[in-house]
Amino acid sequence: MRRSRVLAFAAALLIGSAVSIHSRPGPASANPSRPNLLLVTIDTLRPDRLSCYNPDLVKTATIDALAGRGVLFRRAFAHTPTTLPSHTTILLGATPLQHGVHDNSNFVVGEEFLTLAEHLKSQGYATGAFVGAFPLDSRFGLTQGFDVYDDNYGTRGASEFSYVERKAGAVVEKALAWLGEQKSPWFLWVHCFDPHQRYEPPEPFLSRFKDNPYNGEVAYVDSALGNLFEGLRQKGWEDHTVVVLTGDHGESLGEHGESTHGYFAYNSTLWVPLIIAAPGIKPGECRETVCHVDIFPTVCDLLDVAKPRSLQGVSLLQALKGKALASRDIYFESLYPYFSRGWAPLRGIISGRQKYFDSPIPELYDIDKDFGELDNMAERQSLDAFRAALRKTMDTLAPPSARGSNRKLDRAAQERLRSLGYVSGPVPPSANKAYTREDDLKILLPYQNKLQAAMGRYHKGALEEGIGLLREIIAERKDFDLAYTYLATIYKEQGRWKEAVECLRQGYRENPSSFRILTTFGVFLTDAGQNDAAIEILKQGLAIIDYDPELWNYLGIAYWNKGDFQAASEAYGRALALDSNYPIVINNLGSLHFSLFLRDRKDEDFRKAVEYFKKAIELDPSYASPHNGLGSALAKAGDLSGAIACWEKAVALDPKLHHALYNLGAAYLATGDKSRALDYLLRYKKIVTGRLSSDEKEKLDVLIGKCEKSP
Repeated sequence: MRRSRVLAFAAALLIGSAVSIHSRPGPASANPSRPNLLLVTIDTLRPDRLSCYNPDLVKTATIDALAGRGVLFRRAFAHTPTTLPSHTTILLGATPLQHGVHDNSNFVVGEEFLTLAEHLKSQGYATGAFVGAFPLDSRFGLTQGFDVYDDNYGTRGASEFSYVERKAGAVVEKALAWLGEQKSPWFLWVHCFDPHQRYEPPEPFLSRFKDNPYNGEVAYVDSALGNLFEGLRQKGWEDHTVVVLTGDHGESLGEHGESTHGYFAYNSTLWVPLIIAAPGIKPGECRETVCHVDIFPTVCDLLDVAKPRSLQGVSLLQALKGKALASRDIYFESLYPYFSRGWAPLRGIISGRQKYFDSPIPELYDIDKDFGELDNMAERQSLDAFRAALRKTMDTLAPPSARGSNRKLDRAAQERLRSLGYVSGPVPPSANKAYTREDDLKILLPYQNKLQAAMGRYHKGALEEGIGLLREIIAERKDFDLAYTYLATIYKEQGRWKEAVECLRQGYRENPSSFRILTTFGVFLTDAGQNDAAIEILKQGLAIIDYDPELWNYLGIAYWNKGDFQAASEAYGRALALDSNYPIVINNLGSLHFSLFLRDRKDEDFRKAVEYFKKAIELDPSYASPHNGLGSALAKAGDLSGAIACWEKAVALDPKLHHALYNLGAAYLATGDKSRALDYLLRYKKIVTGRLSSDEKEKLDVLIGKCEKSP
């Protein structure tokens, strides 16, 4: 989740990168007779919200039409209830046990893995990806093999409490533009994030589903996808394209006491839609139990390309033709609470009609009779066979390097594990703990629910109630990382910086190995101007994960604040090396070179500053800070009218960008327009009240006084 930071000439709002280009050489010529491939993944999508699965809740005409000309799988399952691991599984055809990506944000897909995009590119396919939100940002490694990986979802609107995203309509629009330039064969991946919380569908879906906005999000995505499929028809590609539509995971919506997803692994979050339409495949339904790792090998058969040996799933071609599949056990896991808090890991298998959960309080369900998983049979029968089957499945799926060897790793092996995610991700503080019932997620659920209740109060404006609930969590469960970071963020939004920093300081004392608390603490220390402490904490975070460009960016900001421009430049350079189209870092480099110009008066620094500001604007025209920075540069060059235009644009994009407000106030005062100057300076004063030193406040009051004086 992205954070915000305003520099003197540019805000470092830590949100997404723009369009990322990642190419690898393909074959000399393509085979135009091969079908195209369209992969549509819809985030957080419950199958029972599609009318082709359940006609009672939401009418989804577009997806129903796809199901009408394809095969609908009634029992398809994800291997994990989180976005990045599920998409990694789909695009690699391997489980998290093999690829090592177990959660969002803290893992990166290793370059040694072969992605579906790379494989198809080697067969002459053009490849494009258009994603809707930060969990699939290019920095996490899924760009491999894509000619275009468009993750330009903007640099505004982020908070600790939600991912920044772009609507399905915008994603589809970009995808259609790319398709318009293609010749067969091509592979297009379209990812729609909208059903993910917070549920905020656009009109008319918001009004139509005011009592159930999640359903409104699903209806909106279905409508947006109508434009995508219409584009295929207009190009004459519908009958020459393999279409795979699935979800990355579901949404609990209160089932089993879980409000959203990422915590438990019940069918409410592991059951996903899967619809496959392909040339030569008759429409129908399939009740075989299938899973995400099966998509890659199935696509290979449908496109008539060889299947890589690395694949862990099975081709569903026989199932598409109405034939039975061989029985097998399907592995699943939910490890976010394990990696974030050291709570008990949750793993299991689906074995025929039975689903086994391995945890301190084990669970076993007959999902033929009890798909909602309400009757736990674990206490009524022996679980030895299921435990043995899970161990066997995990041993089969995990690479040898992940099977618990205690030998000391050489540097090359460490680097390989780093790319797999086993070393570079945060190590759970209780990785070697013997877990008890008290560590089971079901026992700890009340704290998760209290967190959700606190955020519900916050979003409804009952801030003190939300704060009180978060304080209760911290008092009872000192290892609950989100309670500290959420509480600190609320304090920050209220301007209570001292309490925000102290909250994170307490979290750091109680959880010194928590990567989330550690890095958030470093960011807040930077924002609070405690730069030496921030540098120390951020370096601790980078010692755990050195591939996060946001941490390098914040380290650069802390050094920039201290006037150590060389160290700042090096930190920004590391961030840019990790994400070359990162508007925030590019903008901050503009601020850095402008600072150097003000200090040394070198024309080269001025040229670079302007270049960086313009590049950041090009990558994201809606990003306010580079407009502000460019205005400062133009003012220094004597172009006051050009500077005012830039600052006005910055304020139009972000009315609370206080540096631009101040610049406009000073500029209009210089031109003699005291009325406008007073307006901007008063708006500036309102925003920065409590943050100015007595000397700064006195200088501001002098300027305001000049505006109030008669000519």
